[in-house]
Amino acid sequence: MSFPELYILRHGETTWNAENRMQGDLNSPLTDKGLRDAAKQGEILGARDLTGFVFLTSPQGRAFQTAGIALAGIADHIRTDDRLREIGVGDWSGRLRHELPMPKGKDPFMAQYEIAPNGEGFARLKQRCLDFLADLRGPAVLVTHGITSSMIRGLVVGEKAHAQRNSHGGQGCVYHLKDGEQFLLE
Repeated sequence: MSFPELYILRHGETTWNAENRMQGDLNSPLTDKGLRDAAKQGEILGARDLTGFVFLTSPQGRAFQTAGIALAGIADHIRTDDRLREIGVGDWSGRLRHELPMPKGKDPFMAQYEIAPNGEGFARLKQRCLDFLADLRGPAVLVTHGITSSMIRGLVVGEKAHAQRNSHGGQGCVYHLKDGEQFLLE
């Protein structure tokens, strides 16, 4: 399956990111660092030719605010798409991570998303992202969230999307996906 060229942005750092809280469907404001993250993403995109690209964002406040900053002067029109929202964490929304069960295994941080009571889980997130990608008709700039970005990138370029872990989870950088490859722009 082939996909159009994509630029993917994660929202800037939020208060809850800094506190290590699960956000899911809830929202917290961008920190000063988060505002700088979004501005940096705008600088990165401003150096690119985005002729013919559509601009799509999650409707959640932190992503919508990031899109407004990062795409100012670049996009004439930004559409929201609910399928770009963050994975739902159900009963764990707003909770501090250290208060939650930490599953054993290779990546306990990611496993928390799968076991969150009344959460969305990865299978439903994957289907939501596949549906979104199937509806894309051309190149796009996406403003989304950490786990949703990770899922979309994995679907488009495969496991090599996750070969390089970064400490910021994508905040302040841009992922460029083209011809089955992923490039990290910082």
